[in-house]
Amino acid sequence: MSNLITAAMEAAGGTLLSTRTSYPVDAGAIRRWAIAVYWPEPPPACFIDGEGPLIAPEEFNPFAWVHAREETTIDPAQRRRAGAGRLEKQLGLPDLGFKVILNGGVSVEYFGPKREGDTITSTTRFVGYSAHEGSRGPMLMSTTEDTWTNQTGDLIQKSSVTAIRY
Repeated sequence: MSNLITAAMEAAGGTLLSTRTSYPVDAGAIRRWAIAVYWPEPPPACFIDGEGPLIAPEEFNPFAWVHAREETTIDPAQRRRAGAGRLEKQLGLPDLGFKVILNGGVSVEYFGPKREGDTITSTTRFVGYSAHEGSRGPMLMSTTEDTWTNQTGDLIQKSSVTAIRY
């Protein structure tokens, strides 16, 4: 399987794929998110009202609907059309011809709160490839890491996503 991963693919590890910046986190968005997450139970009062800025639930995503700015290595319209070869297009590598893409897993670590008024920056980097033999033939696994920081540079969240293609 090691012949599936070329030297250029190995060298792509660490490549910046995109940077996004959120609009300031809104108290109304925190409240709506908490209501949705805790439904059918009422959300804890700390997500609805309180002294000072509200603190969002850990899994709150300030990029869920829209973001203020994005810089990426691929045009968003191309990203939607690129299918299973999207990552290679972003990395400037040749399309490997895989047709199927599956979620291979997501892990998330939380380091600090997202507060009302915070502006969150997401930085996504390509981590690397691994190859495996599956029941349907060769599989290529690719991992990306997304790091979120607030406006003062404090680490808020880090997630890792693995995609499986064959």
